Amino acid sequence: MKLLRFGNPGEEKPGIEKANGIRIDCSAFGEDWTEDFLTQDGLNRLTTWLESNEAKCPEISSEVRLGPPIKRPSKIICIGLNYKLHAKETGAEVPKQPIIFMKSTTSLSGPNDDIIIPRNSEKTDWEVELAVMIGKKASYVDKENAMDYVAGYCLLNDVSERDFQLSHGGQWVKGKSNDTFSPLGPYLVTKDEIKDPQHLRLWLKHNGKMLQDSNTSDMVFDIPTLVSHLSNYMTLLPGDIISTGTPSGVGMGLTPPTYLKEGDVVELGIDGLGTSRQKAVNYKG
Repeated sequence: MKLLRFGNPGEEKPGIEKANGIRIDCSAFGEDWTEDFLTQDGLNRLTTWLESNEAKCPEISSEVRLGPPIKRPSKIICIGLNYKLHAKETGAEVPKQPIIFMKSTTSLSGPNDDIIIPRNSEKTDWEVELAVMIGKKASYVDKENAMDYVAGYCLLNDVSERDFQLSHGGQWVKGKSNDTFSPLGPYLVTKDEIKDPQHLRLWLKHNGKMLQDSNTSDMVFDIPTLVSHLSNYMTLLPGDIISTGTPSGVGMGLTPPTYLKEGDVVELGIDGLGTSRQKAVNYKG
């Protein structure tokens, strides 16, 4: 199943994309796609409801804006340097333990919303990533059982301001959390639709030029390892997003380094998880 949310920012309604690509409004189901929805066996309840009600659901125009496919997750957790070639391009050693940092949930935006280049930014960068969404509460989970706690997967652009991240002291979170720095979607794809999340092509173009083109098989730490590892340090709640790292080809690693400027366009995608497109615009305060 592909779950999506559509409408103006802050007014999104729940929907799904059917196997034939048609998107339908599921507002009549009576719930948004939230932590509570996932906690209360929402995916199974929705499947049952659709058996009797799918034909009555209005079609969503392809012109309607898509929002993030989950409403207000409790946290966005990111894994740094989790692709071998990305570690190499940054001059860093391949990590022996997952590098963990957070993004503010206020950075979440729709898959095709503009990226706002922050005030005083000089180095706003892109990172295509596979995002894992947690489906049920997870604490002290064994690696062998970790996938039982996964609801599905999303496409995410981990937009990063490198000067804020690396030169302003403290933790990476400062370069990761500006508004619009987490375009998510177009949809949440439930895990039953993805045969092997560790063998998915992921790619990103900057102004039409392919700069990231890799496969999730290059991850240092796989998804079960990450879910288990994180659950030893924090409770993971339904709807929580784990962004699993980016492959090589980020702007910081190019020669010369290249960063987003107003009018630039990034397009990105992951096999089975759809594509997204964002235009960069300057902050106007």
